[in-house]
Amino acid sequence: MQNVKGTFDFRAGEQVLRNRIRAVLERQFALYDFEPLETPILNEQSLLASKYAGGEEIMQEMYRLSDQGGRNLGLRYDLTVPFAKVVAIHPGLEMPFKRYEIGKVFRDGPVKRGRLREFTQCDADVAGTEGPEAETELLQLASDAFGALGIDAAVRWNNRRFLGELLAGLGVGEEAAASVMLTLDKLDKIGVDGVAAELGDKKLDPQAAAGIVRLIREEAPGFEELVERFSLGAARGVMEVRQLQKLLDGTGLGPICRFDPFLSRGLSFYTGTVYELFAADGSFRSSLASGGRYDSIIGKLAGREDIRYPAVGISFGLDSIMELMRTARGDTAAQAVRFVPIGDTLAETLSAAALFRGAGIRARVESGSRKLKRTLAAAAAKGARFVVLIGEEEAAAGQVRLKHMRTGEETVGPIELALHTVERSEGI
Repeated sequence: MQNVKGTFDFRAGEQVLRNRIRAVLERQFALYDFEPLETPILNEQSLLASKYAGGEEIMQEMYRLSDQGGRNLGLRYDLTVPFAKVVAIHPGLEMPFKRYEIGKVFRDGPVKRGRLREFTQCDADVAGTEGPEAETELLQLASDAFGALGIDAAVRWNNRRFLGELLAGLGVGEEAAASVMLTLDKLDKIGVDGVAAELGDKKLDPQAAAGIVRLIREEAPGFEELVERFSLGAARGVMEVRQLQKLLDGTGLGPICRFDPFLSRGLSFYTGTVYELFAADGSFRSSLASGGRYDSIIGKLAGREDIRYPAVGISFGLDSIMELMRTARGDTAAQAVRFVPIGDTLAETLSAAALFRGAGIRARVESGSRKLKRTLAAAAAKGARFVVLIGEEEAAAGQVRLKHMRTGEETVGPIELALHTVERSEGI
C-alpha cells in the first residue's frame, strides 16, 4: 500500500518545519493587516473552468468529479479563484479587502521536485487597490517573510500589459497574444528552441515569430531599451512598469528585483504586474512564491463587467519552501532540546523544560530509565543540538548542565543562561 503519486505524509521533523513556515507566514500576514479566510476545497466545475479562471493548461490539470446528484464538481487548483468568488458574491465588502488563506490545492500535473499533485498554498490578496502600492507591499511582505525564514530570495517581475504592447510591436495580434505569453512563460523550461517550435505551431505571422525568437536570444534586453526600440512611448503598460520600479527603488526592494520582459505566469487571468520569487543562489529551481494583478476576474464572476474590482495577490508554496529548507538544514527534529533527569530530579527537569516551552522552544523530557550513554547516543542519532542534564548536585545548586551535541562542550549554570544560549543558537 502506498500514497498516490505526488502526495506525501509528513512526520515528526518534517511537520515541525511545515508548522514553523506556516507560523512565520501567518505572523507576516497579520503584521501587514491581512484577515484570515477559509474557502471550500470542493467547487462547482463551472467556476473553476470558467473563461475567467485559469489558463488552458491548468484546466487540463484540474481534478474533476461528480456527486450523487450528478453535479459537476472540481477540486480547487489555487486559492485565487475562490477568493475572487468571495468578493464577487459579497458586493458590500469594505474596500480595500485584504485576506490571507492557507490551504490544500490540487493539480493533476507532472510530479517533480517542488511540484506535487496535492500541495499547500499560503496566499495574501488585496481587492480594491489600483496599485502599484499593493504590489510593493506584497513584495515587502515576501521579503520580510523569507528573511524571517533565513532564505535569501530574489524577485523576477514583469507586466503582462507591457508584454502585450511589446508583442504588438513585434506584429502579434491581440487575439494571439495570450497564447504566445503562455509559450514565453515556458522559456526557462523548454529553452529558446522549444519556444521557437511552439510558436511555429501557432500559425503566427512568420516575421512576428522570427522577431520574438531573435529577441529572446538576446542577452537580457533592458526595459528602457525595449521601449525605445519598439516606440512604445507612454503606453499604459510602460507607465505601470515605471511606477512600480520607482516604488521598488524607493522602498529598498530594487536590488533584489529583476525585471524580466518575457515573464507572464501561466494563469490567463493576470492583467498587469506578475512576479515570481526564487532562491537567490539558484540552488532550488522551483519558485518559492508567485503572484500578480488580476483586475478583471472579480467583476466578470459577479456578472458586472462594467464595474472594476482591482485585485492583486501573492502565493507562497509551503511545500517548495519546506523542500528548500529541509535540503539546506537537514532534519528539523534537531531543534528540539532534550532534557534528561539524573537521579531524583524529575520535578526539576519538568520545570526546566516548561521554561523552555514558555520561550517558544521545543522541549522533550526523557524518562531517565535508560543509561545516560544510551540516552545521549539516541539524542545524537535524532539530531538533537542540545541536551540539558539535571543531576541531584545541579538541582541542589539551582543549576543545569547544557551539553552542545555537535561540539561535545558542556557548561554548568542557571537555567536562564542555558535558555539564553539556546535562543541565540536558534535565532529566536
